[in-house]
Amino acid sequence: MAKRKTMQDDPCPVARSLDLVGDRWSMLLVRDAFDGLRRFSDFQRNLGMARNILSDRLAALVGEGIFAVQPASDGTSYQEYVLTTKGEALFPVVVALRQWGERQLFGKGEPHSLLIESETGKPVAVMLPRDHAGHVLKPAGARVKKITDK
Repeated sequence: MAKRKTMQDDPCPVARSLDLVGDRWSMLLVRDAFDGLRRFSDFQRNLGMARNILSDRLAALVGEGIFAVQPASDGTSYQEYVLTTKGEALFPVVVALRQWGERQLFGKGEPHSLLIESETGKPVAVMLPRDHAGHVLKPAGARVKKITDK
């Protein structure tokens, strides 16, 4: 299989981000880490992915500083994969994908998992981009300033 071209030198932040975490397995590993999973076997069991793919994705995410490897918290000889500060910064991305999916991919009344606030048990408020004055920003109200723009 041909190796895909890297986008790590692309001037677009979306392209660079997707190059790193844009495949489904990487984002699902990050999601599962937010859900408290830490061990290779737990990720493998929860996602049902092949061990070689899991190993590859975890190595890439560790290499990019999204996960760190540390000794198991229970003192066993296992190791755990924990989100770094860089990895935790993906939380709004995961929440935005979840909320988009809730609105766009489920029928009315169709059951799905919910992201709730730990303290109140209430659903997390919908994330919306806002302008400098705090108003909801629609796509027409924003543009990408290219590096060639003056």
